[in-house]
Amino acid sequence: MAQRLLIFVAALIFAFPAKAQKFDLHRGINISHWLSQSSDRGDVRAKKFTREDVKFIAEQGFDHIRIPIDEEQMFDEQLNPEKEAFALLHNALAWCKEFKLRAVVDLHILRTHHFNASEKPLFTQPQAQEQFYDCWRKISAELKGYPHSMVAYELMNEPVADDPKVWNQIVNNCLKEVRELEPKRKIIIGANRWQSFDMVKELEVPAKDKNIIISFHFYNPFPLTHFRASWTDQKDNPLQVTYPGVMADKEAAEKLPKALKDKFGWLASDGGYNDISTLEQQIKQAYDAAKKMGKPLYLGEFGAIHGADEPSRIRWYRDIVSICDKYGIGYTAWDYKGSFGIIRGGKIQHEMIKALTGK
Repeated sequence: MAQRLLIFVAALIFAFPAKAQKFDLHRGINISHWLSQSSDRGDVRAKKFTREDVKFIAEQGFDHIRIPIDEEQMFDEQLNPEKEAFALLHNALAWCKEFKLRAVVDLHILRTHHFNASEKPLFTQPQAQEQFYDCWRKISAELKGYPHSMVAYELMNEPVADDPKVWNQIVNNCLKEVRELEPKRKIIIGANRWQSFDMVKELEVPAKDKNIIISFHFYNPFPLTHFRASWTDQKDNPLQVTYPGVMADKEAAEKLPKALKDKFGWLASDGGYNDISTLEQQIKQAYDAAKKMGKPLYLGEFGAIHGADEPSRIRWYRDIVSICDKYGIGYTAWDYKGSFGIIRGGKIQHEMIKALTGK
């Protein structure tokens, strides 16, 4: 079956018009926990994201999707491509073509780099770096037939190097490898330290390469966007968090036991204040740094978890979109059907979609 899918999709790839078009990203959705951060395989994985999903996303007014892919899903340990996984990726790209969406293919997690892992051999072992470059040689070989106006590559998600210079060196080495194969493909490069807004200024990329897009992620204020998220230090926050303004009630904070007050009491202080101007000041740091480089800026991830105060979530989304629109920053919300999703428990989140698309 995988072989038949690849033959069918290959025909679609080369049916695209050859005329060059501009690659623009305005509003998009991350397709999380499909070809990344998931142990699902076979029919379960195949049914997780389908043509109907792409059709739905397009109908809501989004113009692109970001598709995280993991090394361990796309390649075996000898870096041989996994045919079934690539067939699914090709299907998704064919559906994007059908419904006039663009796509960002994001190498999300490597065997030698996970953004939340304590050990990251990618930054210390030449062999791990060569394996990273080889992943991109092989991804390029698979996807180079897609038009530059439709598909972009994101080299890696949320690098976390102790020294930003090490990430810069790896980025430039990888970029050279891809440029030998695809000189004009749009390449998205993320800032160090989880693609933080204040680390964009540390990025060093070739000034003459006009097909580079700079990326950052934004989850501030974290106590709101990751409210009681089980994998974070916010999991035991007893205070309700709201936006805009001071995030928590001062009287409620005063009643907390000492240990919790020491940890979360600041949410009810002036230091816990956030509004659109606070967010804009932070995002503008990334914008100014990218502008200084002469590169467009892309917000590849932002989101507020379900379970946080719903009116606050929606106000926050509207403010982020407003800021991005003001500065001409394309954005991709995290995520589609996950814990931040525009579909949650099978229910369409209409207010969230409206906040993201204006529809």
